Amino acid sequence: MNLFASPHYFLYLPVILAVSLAVIWLGNVRKKSILHALFGPAAYRKLTKDLRPVPVWRNALFLGGIVCLFTALAGPQWGREVVQQEALFAQTVIAVDVSSSMRAQDLKPNRLENAKQMLQMLVNRLREERIGIIAFTSEAYIQCPVTTDTDALDYFVSILRPDMLPVVGTSLAAPVKVAAQMLSKYPGQKALILLTDGEDHDPEQLASARKIAQENQLRIITIGIGTDKGALIPERVDEQGNAVDYKKDRQGKTVLSKLDENTLIELAKDTGGAYIAYTSPAQVARQVEMSLRGLDKSVAKTAQHTLYKNRYALPLALAILCFTGYLLWPRGRKTKTPSKKVQ
Repeated sequence: MNLFASPHYFLYLPVILAVSLAVIWLGNVRKKSILHALFGPAAYRKLTKDLRPVPVWRNALFLGGIVCLFTALAGPQWGREVVQQEALFAQTVIAVDVSSSMRAQDLKPNRLENAKQMLQMLVNRLREERIGIIAFTSEAYIQCPVTTDTDALDYFVSILRPDMLPVVGTSLAAPVKVAAQMLSKYPGQKALILLTDGEDHDPEQLASARKIAQENQLRIITIGIGTDKGALIPERVDEQGNAVDYKKDRQGKTVLSKLDENTLIELAKDTGGAYIAYTSPAQVARQVEMSLRGLDKSVAKTAQHTLYKNRYALPLALAILCFTGYLLWPRGRKTKTPSKKVQ
């Protein structure tokens, strides 16, 4: 524990005290020399014999007031208090497609690794957002509840991997419904960042998902990751990351995964959001940040801090008392004691 919050103020105290003492001493010397020069020593004693002498205690009060004032400036502190910080945050959920098609290597090293790089940049840029993370295939699962903890968000982004969920396929409606539930307790407009290659194996559910998003004031920002030409989906890779075998369908044909932009564009348009084609992690992160502007914010508690209580009021009160005593100390002529009449 530091007894004073700003102890550097004590460095100035000796200088101030020395200057004050010098001013008091030089003032007295100068005053006497002027009066002696004008009236002479005898006249000076005669003129001042009925005046109260300036006692040492009056000057001590003045110097004591200076000491107490600098002690107050230094901020004496003892005792602890817990302070809860609050701030205004917008609410956003990031939904990441972790289906097998995200292993496609039309973006190097693959689609999901590109997505993770972009998301880590984005999380560190969105300091005024509560963010949650969803991983989805044909079903959606909450990976991280909405939070302002960027370290936690970075961790949950880093552990995303293709086929990490126990279900296969892809449904764009699933993350929309889960995000709406996660954000339902927050007022105003919220956002869902949907990062996927756009392939949807359950398109019939999209109409209900759009309605849910509109009812919950959920703006959907879709990010299409992949290329129109598409790429094969590696089933197995070697130590260098090169594909050894590719995914095949039930008929034994090799699966080609392509970016489906049309579905993503329509979903974003119907919810007042925006579609962003993936280019590079930094560029997409900037575009998403701009698209999130204008979201409604609400108060959130951030972190608790234990602080020492500043007790400056006590020395400040003593300083005021010392200066008041200095100013009110009796000056002027001595009170004459009435002489007794001789009977």
